[in-house]
Amino acid sequence: MANDYQSQRRQTEQPASRTRFYRDKRHGKLMGICAGLADYTGFDVSLIRVCFVAAVFMSGGSILPFYFIAGFVTPDQPSSAALEDRQEQKFWQGVRASPTRAASDIKSRFRDLDRRLADMESYVTTENRSLAREIEQLR
Repeated sequence: MANDYQSQRRQTEQPASRTRFYRDKRHGKLMGICAGLADYTGFDVSLIRVCFVAAVFMSGGSILPFYFIAGFVTPDQPSSAALEDRQEQKFWQGVRASPTRAASDIKSRFRDLDRRLADMESYVTTENRSLAREIEQLR
């Protein structure tokens, strides 16, 4: 009975979103909020922690309840959302920061790839005597 419930729950769960804010308990110190913010924004986690400590002192500690509320409300980062590749982390941080800019960057990369592929195709398919001579020399 319990296995049926668990398999049903797994089927209805949404896959981990790479653009959502999660607590990062793996890299966190207390509840993983600062580490999650660092992962989400792309800032260094040490900088986030220093800013948080400064905010605690400046607010006289009144910000601490918000930290703990965020710690209880924010979901843990699923293992499928953890990114080990630095280039992939930077990509998803860029998507979170500006989805339109990320989409236009991807579009321009594909346009460049398409242009290069068309250049190669035209070079190979046109009647090119020097290319034909090179191919014959390779045989």
